[in-house]
Amino acid sequence: MSKLPNAHKFIDLSDYGRPVARSISLVLKDTKFTPIHVTIGFIISGLFAVVCIINGHFWSAAFFLIFKSILDAADGELARIKQTPSYTGRYLDSVADIILNAIILLALWYITESNIWYTILAFLGIQLQGTLYNYYYVILRNKFNGDITSRVFEVSTPKALKGEKQKNVNILFAIYKVLYGSFDKVIYFLDQDASKGKVLPKWLMTAISTFGLGFQLLIISVMLVAGLKEFIIPFFIGYSLMIFVFIAIRKML
Repeated sequence: MSKLPNAHKFIDLSDYGRPVARSISLVLKDTKFTPIHVTIGFIISGLFAVVCIINGHFWSAAFFLIFKSILDAADGELARIKQTPSYTGRYLDSVADIILNAIILLALWYITESNIWYTILAFLGIQLQGTLYNYYYVILRNKFNGDITSRVFEVSTPKALKGEKQKNVNILFAIYKVLYGSFDKVIYFLDQDASKGKVLPKWLMTAISTFGLGFQLLIISVMLVAGLKEFIIPFFIGYSLMIFVFIAIRKML
């Protein structure tokens, strides 16, 4: 189930796991499993990947990283199929993602004995990449009646939807703001007028989708099994320069 109308769909390179995610959600549709259970599943898969990275089992790590990406899509699919959108699920998903990203990079730092400051720089780069992609994607979804649980600007605590507790939304939103607030501000500062501009062409959204978390995890997986673990952290530092390239292209359009 797409987050965009057919006329505005683009090839999302970070969403390669969507077909499998949709199949998983269809299997779980008439069960007691909720989107939150699936989110917990991707957290567990991500932690398994970290253990595999530390112990040098890179093929297994790649499997769990990609499986984590698939489940990351499946929780949202299940919420849409069951028609149970929630801010609890939306913020839990995001909070889990950023914490797992940090742990995965620390694991890579540990096995490669990289400079810790380079690792921090790579983490910041990965988060800014993902924030830019989400920023443009949410603008599209808002313009064309997309997912109501995602907002262009996360400023105030949203009102809990049916079936969820306001207390849970309040807590998770507060954590979300602490973890993501600075990244949102940086991207907004770099491209304040994005929501007022023309609809981004599909080819540009496809290019920017390489900043999506699913594609980032795929890159890490491929580089691990290819014996290029020492180059993962430098790659994400360098690829972060594309943030300025994509924003410049968006402004020229």
